[in-house]
Amino acid sequence: MKNGSKPYNELPPLPPQTDIETKTILNQAIRSNRELARLKGYCSLLPNDSILLSSIILKEAKTSSEIENIVTTQDELYKALANSVKEIDIETKEVLNYRSAIWTGFNQLKEHGFLSTNIITKIQSELEGNTAGIRKLPGTTLVNQISGKAIYTPPDNEEKILELLKNLEKYINEKDEVDPLIKMAVIHYQFESIHPFYDGNGRTGRILNVLYLILQGLLDKPILYLSEYIIRNKTEYYELLQNVRDKNGWEAWILYMLKAVEITSIETLNMVSSIVDLLNETTELCRENLPKTTYSKELIDLLFVQPYTKIEFLVSAGLAERRTASKYLKQLEEIGILESFKSWKETIYVNKRLYDLLKR
Repeated sequence: MKNGSKPYNELPPLPPQTDIETKTILNQAIRSNRELARLKGYCSLLPNDSILLSSIILKEAKTSSEIENIVTTQDELYKALANSVKEIDIETKEVLNYRSAIWTGFNQLKEHGFLSTNIITKIQSELEGNTAGIRKLPGTTLVNQISGKAIYTPPDNEEKILELLKNLEKYINEKDEVDPLIKMAVIHYQFESIHPFYDGNGRTGRILNVLYLILQGLLDKPILYLSEYIIRNKTEYYELLQNVRDKNGWEAWILYMLKAVEITSIETLNMVSSIVDLLNETTELCRENLPKTTYSKELIDLLFVQPYTKIEFLVSAGLAERRTASKYLKQLEEIGILESFKSWKETIYVNKRLYDLLKR
């Protein structure tokens, strides 16, 4: 077992010098790819996946941040998005930064067609709200939060960190015969072991996972996130990461990540289909009960971008002037689609069934 307080400057470059395509791994990769393909296929048939993306990305931002003990509530997040709070607390701001960082990474990937160290640094900068960049100083150590004991000290030599990042960038973007899901597990291990930034490495690494799946054509949009699986199996996650460093335990680590993809794909597909069902039910209810002058597909879609809405959102979307927008929202409340509450001097409307669905 390696000395946790000694910098791991001898971290080997990629690819791993061991068999990462054992029969057990390949069998699990088949199952994981199948479920991921089902999710991609379902989402590709949706007429408007942007309304799903907004909710799912915010849910991921909250969950991924919780892994790093950055905890906020769904209420705080939605109120902040609705601009209905005087001051946003630090935790909520960090979660919203995470959401912005996902879009920064996705847009950069679409623009450039590859994932570079520069793009990864932009993601981390968006997350942390600073430009500290790659670590240049020693002193970064991962410790057990209960005992205070050093678990792992990443490379602390700037030249070595840059060398490892260059190697990682090459491994991410080069074409080879290794299953992309297996490579994703390897990339995640290596990035977390390099630990190139002073802060935000875990969250940046989890964003990198979904961007790599998009790069490889396994997803079209950033809709699959492993954070919920990781937080349910958090101890195992950190133990298996360390086991690769200590005992070259690649198989167990890769299997963990492949299983995370399989389970998360199934859960995400279930959630997406539940949102679509709710959207269709809401559309039908509004078509039957709202005046024809009020009902529009654009209005219903707006209610599903996020659970909280208000007059300004309808006005900004070009759906109505203020007085008419107010009337529309009141009509939606009257037929049971929305519930309202006062925040400061304005009225906020909640799509309660969507809110409850995302809270599961």
